[in-house]
Amino acid sequence: MALLEMTGIHAGYGGANILNGVSIAIDADQIGVIVGPNGAGKSTTLKALFGLLTVSEGSTVFDGRDITNTAPERLVEQGLSFVPQEFNVFPTMSVEENLEMGAYVRRDSYRHMIDQVYGFFPPLKEKRRQPAGELSGGQRQMVAIGRALMTEPRLLLLDEPTAGLSPRYMGEIFDRIVAINAAGVGILMVEQNARQALGLAHRGFVLAGGHNRFTGTGAELLADPEVARSFLGGGADAHD
Repeated sequence: MALLEMTGIHAGYGGANILNGVSIAIDADQIGVIVGPNGAGKSTTLKALFGLLTVSEGSTVFDGRDITNTAPERLVEQGLSFVPQEFNVFPTMSVEENLEMGAYVRRDSYRHMIDQVYGFFPPLKEKRRQPAGELSGGQRQMVAIGRALMTEPRLLLLDEPTAGLSPRYMGEIFDRIVAINAAGVGILMVEQNARQALGLAHRGFVLAGGHNRFTGTGAELLADPEVARSFLGGGADAHD
């Protein structure tokens, strides 16, 4: 059974649908990557999954349970975490305070998770007392991802995790995403750097016009001439 299965999702803003039947499925040990042109519905898919938009049609099943239109705070308790593209750190709080904020739903000790986050992102340990707003863009993204890991999610949702980052930090974030997945966390991310992201994806989903246009393994999509010609030539657009 898939860890996550979204089937025929319709959702949008102000009564106008952006998603017109999107379907996504990944297993617990997989990295899933959603790519596509500007306006395809990529970020909207994550927001609909995480209860930030109302789904008008279709269903989302997580770990065998229907979670369609479940509130975000309930989803965190059930094992999902979401890192939005923007406004994803508390800039005046220290790195470690940001991580502690990520553990707000926990009623047990979470020190081991702070240590694990520092293991994934060693630069953060050195800067743990520094305000997050003073960090580089790449390091702020590490804080945001680290904070989302504090609840020990089964599925981590990432919206454009490398947007605006230098090539060095882009590569570092991708490497850390692979390491987090190898540690037992499923990943579903929207990514503007489509070719690089599909290179590490177990499952890839190319959206266009709020529909699935192509679905396959990352390798299959990279090898597909039509995908390459239509969606990978200049890289996917940064915003959705």
